[in-house]
Amino acid sequence: MDRYAVIGNPVAHSKSPIIHAEFARRTGQAMTYGRLLAPLDGFAATVAGFAAEGGMGLNVTVPFKVEAFALARECTERARLAKAVNTLKRVGDHWHADNTDGAGLVHDMLENLGVVLTGRRVAVLGAGGAAHGILKPILDARPEVVVVTNRTPGKAETLVKDFVPYGTAVAIPPPELGDRQFDVVINATSFGMRAGDPGPMPFPATIFAPGSFAYDLVYAQTDVPTPFVHFARAHGAVRAADGLGMLIEQAAESFLDWRGVRPDTTSMFALLRGHPRTD
Repeated sequence: MDRYAVIGNPVAHSKSPIIHAEFARRTGQAMTYGRLLAPLDGFAATVAGFAAEGGMGLNVTVPFKVEAFALARECTERARLAKAVNTLKRVGDHWHADNTDGAGLVHDMLENLGVVLTGRRVAVLGAGGAAHGILKPILDARPEVVVVTNRTPGKAETLVKDFVPYGTAVAIPPPELGDRQFDVVINATSFGMRAGDPGPMPFPATIFAPGSFAYDLVYAQTDVPTPFVHFARAHGAVRAADGLGMLIEQAAESFLDWRGVRPDTTSMFALLRGHPRTD
């Protein structure tokens, strides 16, 4: 039976084994999927050991996505642009890398939530690894503009330079956003990631246009909204969703890469939270 796993540190909290076990059951794939806790200084050695035991593929989570990119011999264009990967596939004697985060995000917004990106003004809050992974698929959806805003302006400017060939993307520091408003606002920062200590929102509350949609890459473990979802709703966003859908859809993209079939994801929200998806 083919072996797959999620690798990270920490990794015990990961929902990926639940997701992929259900995908395998629904598609009739003969595979197992577990968790690999890698030492912070032992990612490459842990991956090598997994490969030596016949491992076929890995999902990579924090803090190893950049190391995984360096480890792979081949990668997709979206992985190359992100400079970080969340999916490794064994091909012969080496690893092939992909980044399915952005594809998962866009699929969730377009297909599951009915959000329109084409021709819309999109703001991406943050310019770290999460923003790198989602920018190309967002630009592929042909928004009017994507504004990347970050507390460290230089990081946003560096990020945007890599993606200018793929659409209209600009970097604007938070203090210079002025009265700009956006139809879609995506939180790619760590705001709210630590329960009980979200800290102040580092972006103006006026960025939500009338009728706007807000998306938090962070996902809630319960029905309680994430701090960003709460912030967005309180300041004008008509609709808001957390990143559980992105988690599910990026996993489906990884599964497709590994097994050649994309599983149906409609039942996964009820499985992970105990009820159908709402926003």
